Amino acid sequence: MYIVFEGIDGAGKTTQIQLLKEWLEDNGFRVETLVEPTDSEVGKLIRRILQRQDATTDVVQKTLGLLFAADRMLIMDELSDESKIIISDRSFISSLAYQEPADWIEVLNRYAKKPDLLILLDLDVKKSVARTSGEDTFENEEFLTKVKDNYLNLVKNYEHQIIDANNGVNKVSSDIKKAVAPYLGICQDCIL
Repeated sequence: MYIVFEGIDGAGKTTQIQLLKEWLEDNGFRVETLVEPTDSEVGKLIRRILQRQDATTDVVQKTLGLLFAADRMLIMDELSDESKIIISDRSFISSLAYQEPADWIEVLNRYAKKPDLLILLDLDVKKSVARTSGEDTFENEEFLTKVKDNYLNLVKNYEHQIIDANNGVNKVSSDIKKAVAPYLGICQDCIL
């Protein structure tokens, strides 16, 4: 199974992915986690560009679209391993939410693997800005409001669960486990 976590910055994806991984392993599943951008040379370049002051300009956004698509292609082999659950921190859906034009981003990611389950951690934009303030040029309310709206529209195209990320870590984790359990045949009533 390929599970993708999406959401605006600061939604708690990294924390929740680790908690889900541990829970799934405790239930006997083999689990691997991925993060986008990766640690490849392309991923390192993406991280550097994201720190630039001009990262939101049209030309840089199109460049990032190309680089993210290339970085994704480097992990396609890992995503084809059906002997384990793959949990990814972001996917091509992030590019669709963050970058424009959407039709061009779709073409670039035509060969990207679609998630079996998309978990959208839905966080209030003001909380996102407070949690991530100053990390990169994308963390402002106007931009993140647009991205959040994009996510809410995009999830309709995939098997998905929207989780309220404004709750505490344990509540969010429990909600995620309850959302994932039916896909894997795990008893929902057994989740604390």
